Amino acid sequence: MSAPGTLRICLLLVVATLLASCTGIIPGYEQPQVSIMSFALAPGSTSIAPRFNIGVRVVNPNRVALPLRGMSYTVEIEGNRVLNGAAPDLPTVPAYDSADFVIEAAPDLLGGARLLSSLFSHQRSSLNYTFRARIDAGGLLSLINVEESGSFALPAAQPR
Repeated sequence: MSAPGTLRICLLLVVATLLASCTGIIPGYEQPQVSIMSFALAPGSTSIAPRFNIGVRVVNPNRVALPLRGMSYTVEIEGNRVLNGAAPDLPTVPAYDSADFVIEAAPDLLGGARLLSSLFSHQRSSLNYTFRARIDAGGLLSLINVEESGSFALPAAQPR
């Protein structure tokens, strides 16, 4: 067999192996679910620059572990970014399992000011929120975009 023929066969085998490994992972892949479990003022936060701890649960519905390298995230209320942050070295989420961890977020001063301005000009009984995260899982599934939206009710003003 000639050298060009051998090289062609080797390249074909490499491409076939790569395609086979991709099709084994991607077709059955399901998006992980991310839920906010808790929200609290971080210990040691100052009133000038408060930080918040956000408890997060990641559920992995797949048959392979999900090694989380890190994530960046934002929290918006009524379309105004009020918190953001990034976290490195997150836990690996085992296959068909979940992992809980805490991330720290800092306030976005301008987004918070826009939200307050909006709240003073329009009375609302509830507020809409959106949590967005970009999770780095490494490998073929390097970036996973997650978004969770909802609303929460504001307490009714008591007449005096």
